Amino acid sequence: MERSGARGPGAASRTLAGFIFASRWLQAPLYLGLIIAQAVYVVLFFVELWHLIEKSVIKGKFTETEVMLSVLALIDIVMIANLLIMVIIGGYETFVSKIRVDGHHDEPDWLSHVNANLLKVKLAISIISISSIHLLKTFIEVGRMDGGVVKNGKNIIYSNDGVMWEVIIHLAFIVSALALAWIDKMSHHAEPAKAHAPVPPPAPVLAYAGAPAGPAGAAAPAGAVVASDAVDADGYVTVRVPAGTVLPEGAQRID
Repeated sequence: MERSGARGPGAASRTLAGFIFASRWLQAPLYLGLIIAQAVYVVLFFVELWHLIEKSVIKGKFTETEVMLSVLALIDIVMIANLLIMVIIGGYETFVSKIRVDGHHDEPDWLSHVNANLLKVKLAISIISISSIHLLKTFIEVGRMDGGVVKNGKNIIYSNDGVMWEVIIHLAFIVSALALAWIDKMSHHAEPAKAHAPVPPPAPVLAYAGAPAGPAGAAAPAGAVVASDAVDADGYVTVRVPAGTVLPEGAQRID
């Protein structure tokens, strides 16, 4: 009796592997903490919205520029909330456990095929969107620039150097997102394409004169399969033969 040299994992190895695999649940409290942070942003959104309504509608103290800045601040909060949702759902799905919502009408389109690369690209796009909002707020404030700076009392809010660095950082975010998208695309192209076996052509369908009628009919070649025993009005019966078979005298090919 021969014994195989290959041995399966022992009990200690299986226990250690199970313990390491279960360690992924240590990330679950982190995602729960992000849900609490999401709730904080919801409260902050309504506080900002109330300030906008109070100062622009009730008191009438806000100018058009200040209203625009407040609206951009609300959009900024929404963008960050979207980023949080993407990290919570995508990260939990990728690193902790599957979210089993198959068939739910509210399931996001990207959830069914989420992976680490797709999550990185989506996060990069969200960060670019947030950076764009901040940059737009900066460009609005630049209109009040005096002597190369924008001051709020004695404090300098914006300066020429600060605006330049904001633009550079925003461009760096864009380049990073493009690099991540390119890496994701190249990883898909690197997968070898499976070779498809050629499909053999269908066997020709032939008709033999008087094939079932006895010795007067032409004999079907070897390998022929009778497709129908019924003789048509012209005295033919339909059979199928392998491709490349030499047709006997009196046979007709039906396309």
